Amino acid sequence: MDPSSRHPLFEQLAGQVRRGIAGGELGRGERLPAAKELATSLDVNLHTVLRAYQELRDEGLIELRRGRGAVVIADEPGLVQLHRLADELLSQGRRLGLSRPQIITILNDRK
Repeated sequence: MDPSSRHPLFEQLAGQVRRGIAGGELGRGERLPAAKELATSLDVNLHTVLRAYQELRDEGLIELRRGRGAVVIADEPGLVQLHRLADELLSQGRRLGLSRPQIITILNDRK
């Protein structure tokens, strides 16, 4: 993770997990490190890790279970690739000075 990057740390962390799933390093059923443990090892705020995990959960890539932590549930390589492309689209849009809602509007206007 690069603290000097223009991309928020939670996005960088979520992107690393996405790449791990897409590349086969993280498989279905595999547990991710506990948020507190990961935050300590990366020297980031706990809320940064939690936000990354929540984003991955909302995308259907991981499941958050009380007492079990974060577990990879994605097994669809195409879905992981689509998320990676969405990350690239967001990054490219930000480089052009567009906000996330503006990028979403562009996507919604596509037929």
